[in-house]
Amino acid sequence: MKELHLFYAPDVETTGMLPPEESAHAVRVLRMHEGDPICVVDGRGTTFSCVIAAASPRGCLLSIEKRCPEPPRPGGGVHLAVAPTKSMERMEWLAEKATEIGIDSLTFLATANTERRVVKAERVEKIVVGAMKQSHKARLPHVEGLVPFDAFVQRPFQGRRFIAHCYGPELDGPAGKPFLADVLAPGSDALVMVGPEGDFTPDEVRRAMAAGFIPVSLSDSRLRTETAALVAVHLMGLAGRGK
Repeated sequence: MKELHLFYAPDVETTGMLPPEESAHAVRVLRMHEGDPICVVDGRGTTFSCVIAAASPRGCLLSIEKRCPEPPRPGGGVHLAVAPTKSMERMEWLAEKATEIGIDSLTFLATANTERRVVKAERVEKIVVGAMKQSHKARLPHVEGLVPFDAFVQRPFQGRRFIAHCYGPELDGPAGKPFLADVLAPGSDALVMVGPEGDFTPDEVRRAMAAGFIPVSLSDSRLRTETAALVAVHLMGLAGRGK
């Protein structure tokens, strides 16, 4: 069976065109021609079955034959906020894998212990676009560059908010933190914050809790930042499906 290639064109319904980068890939790499069928996603949940009306590496003209809205995803939205590691490659890997699993938004946090102070959101967005197409999804996660911790925790959010940290009874009390999977509500939006390699500071955890965040555990093991973040995405996705 011939491999299905998806192309990303956010404005395909209004322009009827593939963007230059996507057009160059279709014409120069895949050797597509006028009359060839092509599948295009708009990143907002719709797939378009098209035919190339005019093939050009600068911009393919398309004839839209069928519009296929993606059915609503079961469960609530999956939102992740993570303090980037010093190695941006690890964050790019996280963005790719989280997109493949299924995520609605990814925000990078500037915390007291965050080592990286610059995040090029445009580069992460390109990786997310590639992961969306590779995993045959029609929705593009929203990527947000570095946001100060205090500004982020004060944002309104329609759903449950959690903060994963590694501290013990000194912050959680004698009962300890619940496991994230045990406190997620099926069908509700969920947001999880994951800290940097040095964790959130105790004061940051307290400020988050004062703003309504619920402290949670992600594992009995101590996880690296990107591993913890991916575990959180997976657990939120499972809860949304009622598993």
